[in-house]
Amino acid sequence: MSSFLNKAFAASDAHETRKVYDDWATSYEAEIVEHGYVTPDRCAAALHRFADGPDAPVLDFGCGTGLSGQSLHQAGFKVIDGVDLSSQMLTCARAKGVYRNLTQVEAGAALPFEDGAYTLFSAVGAIGAGAAPAGMLHTLMRKLPKGGKLVFSLNDHTLKEPAFEGALSEWIDCGAARLLFREDGPHLPGINLNAAVYVIEKA
Repeated sequence: MSSFLNKAFAASDAHETRKVYDDWATSYEAEIVEHGYVTPDRCAAALHRFADGPDAPVLDFGCGTGLSGQSLHQAGFKVIDGVDLSSQMLTCARAKGVYRNLTQVEAGAALPFEDGAYTLFSAVGAIGAGAAPAGMLHTLMRKLPKGGKLVFSLNDHTLKEPAFEGALSEWIDCGAARLLFREDGPHLPGINLNAAVYVIEKA
């Protein structure tokens, strides 16, 4: 596993996470593509399957260098906005030419859009070990309107921590959301790391 991957998984707070990703920005794609990174395509295909159509704007949370936005675009989504902690990652994402808007956000700060502004959210590898905490699932779900959908992934490292699937259960078990899709599969096959992809709908 690369030193940056190790650093990301070991990051203890948002400041440390931002620094890792800022420093990693220029080599990030080469490293993870070398490992066969397939989760963006898996998530985009899953969201497309359950979305009412490709015309609704998608908010790509934790968009990084824009690989997730590229996958959403290739899946047929036409309007994609992205947010991320790392300004350096956002610079790389901007060069992809697939985003309408890109915004840097601060960890723990309110997301810069109104509740219900988006009916589709994507969080590809953005919640979990080395990324946003489990509570971010609650933040995103509260922003969705009734019938809104969120696709996200949890990798093997994250699935070892009960808080993340626990946050999902808080929505599913009481009927506040419906689990439309869950599929285990490859994440970074080059290092034998897998991930589960989920699509949930707010009730």
